[in-house]
Amino acid sequence: METVIPFWLQLLALLLLMLLSAFFSISETAMMALNRFRLGHLVREGRRGAVLASKLLGQTERLLGTILLGNNLANTALTAIVTAMAIRYFGDNDRVILAATTVVAVLLIVFCEITPKVIGATFPERIALPASYPLNLLMRVLSPAVWAVNLLVGRLLRMAGVSAEAQKAPSVSLEELRTIVLESGGFMPPKHRSILLNLLDLEQIAVDDVMVPRHRIEALDLATDPRGMREQLATCFHNKLPVFEGEINRVVGMLHVRRALALLQHESFDAEDLRAILTEPYFVPSGTPVFRQLQFFQENRQRIGLVIDEYGEVLGLVTLEDIIEEIIGEFTTTAPGGDSSLQWVDDEVVVDGSAPLRELNRRLGTAFALEGPRTLNGLLLETLRELPEAAVSVRYGPLVIEIQQIEDRLIRSVRLRRQPPGLPAASAGDAAHSP
Repeated sequence: METVIPFWLQLLALLLLMLLSAFFSISETAMMALNRFRLGHLVREGRRGAVLASKLLGQTERLLGTILLGNNLANTALTAIVTAMAIRYFGDNDRVILAATTVVAVLLIVFCEITPKVIGATFPERIALPASYPLNLLMRVLSPAVWAVNLLVGRLLRMAGVSAEAQKAPSVSLEELRTIVLESGGFMPPKHRSILLNLLDLEQIAVDDVMVPRHRIEALDLATDPRGMREQLATCFHNKLPVFEGEINRVVGMLHVRRALALLQHESFDAEDLRAILTEPYFVPSGTPVFRQLQFFQENRQRIGLVIDEYGEVLGLVTLEDIIEEIIGEFTTTAPGGDSSLQWVDDEVVVDGSAPLRELNRRLGTAFALEGPRTLNGLLLETLRELPEAAVSVRYGPLVIEIQQIEDRLIRSVRLRRQPPGLPAASAGDAAHSP
């Protein structure tokens, strides 16, 4: 005698199978869409659901095997029940079977696939953490079947030349980490985001990009007469000065100005008195990455270094404060030769020809390329390919760079003008001679 299953029981079974299929779909998407950094934070806070979810994600092969096996079993059972019901109530013919297949396909696609997966991708944390408990139980229950399926899949992958064991979790590169910080949006204050981005950039810039150029170094010459040295020590801006003899490349030491001020009280004062209190200079090779130099400063307990080229000639001076400014921004104080009022006034600004391009980009919002010359003077000389005469201007993108003063074979003063937004921007390096 044929056993007849009540209609309401069949509908209940259909509903339960649809919910089970939807659960596997939403769990798979939510688990895979979990933010690993956020999950790690929740694990450190001791959230039980996060700890379990992290454990499951550490066994991705078994987790996916369990989800896919359960999902396919539910979908297969659902298809069989709908087909059986259609044949029983509407007859056994091709049209009925086609209609039943269509109904099953619509139910699976709409209610068991697309809708749950969209919800899982939208709220991964809310869904994945609670779902980790039943998934953990199902992994244990279906463990033999999942093991057998994974064994077969592993054999097939090896035959195809694919090694699943060789696949490791990809590490985050600096550029990817930079993108994460940029996309932090409202989760991080703008100042904090700026500091993190500047910190990531330290590996990409050298001490040459942040140093004080040679001609702007405040230094003391032992060949100067005692009266001149007294005046310079009494009015100097810094508390440490490089000391040279005759010319800047002959550095003999570093002078702590406070220690030298006591000597100024003596009636007899000469270079030998200063030489006795000098400390050893600290030299930095040109091209040293800024982040590495920051570590060197820390390891050597130094705060100031002279940047030298391969021939031992002094190129500039770099300090710990210069590096810190690259991370947190400009300090309120400005050293001699610096420009504390570097800002646009009516779309114009006058800058020193030796101004670093990085500083102009940071403080004026310009877009000078940083791959070649490091200063505005170097950029103009490279563009014009000769030492220009007075009254020469160069168009660089939306900027007009007008040379105002040339002295000692160097461009001393430059006026930058921003073109109105309506005018087309010129290509970098278009030169024009003013009448």
